[in-house]
Amino acid sequence: MKYNIIQDYREEIDCENLFNQIVNEAKKYVSLPDEAVVSVIFVDDEQIHQINRDYRQIDRPTDVISFALQDNEMIGISDGELELGDLFINIDATKRQAGEYGHSFNRELGFLFTHGLLHLLGYDHMNEADEKIMFAKQEEILHEILPR
Repeated sequence: MKYNIIQDYREEIDCENLFNQIVNEAKKYVSLPDEAVVSVIFVDDEQIHQINRDYRQIDRPTDVISFALQDNEMIGISDGELELGDLFINIDATKRQAGEYGHSFNRELGFLFTHGLLHLLGYDHMNEADEKIMFAKQEEILHEILPR
């Protein structure tokens, strides 16, 4: 799997090594095709608030938003690549939540990347049964890389 990082935040975020580790670990637990591509866009509170309001009709910032392209079978395949979709990660929220939860910025960033990636792969947490499955996958993937 490949990912494209779009640094649309006021400071550059060093994440390549972390995301490579997560992708390699994720391949052990979920179907993640080598030709898959994800775009990861780093944004701030204001940018994600606007996205959340405009596309999800939720008038507040959030920490991560996933836009899956594979919901529509006709979208996402080009030049031998399977575009899974876009992940918008709010770096302001990442910093805040790391402090609130008492762990590192990298732990929170890794969690949000993993959480968003699982959404792009079709996992969700809209009900208790699905939440258990998705959250168990997150923990399996992150356990060795970023233990609690």
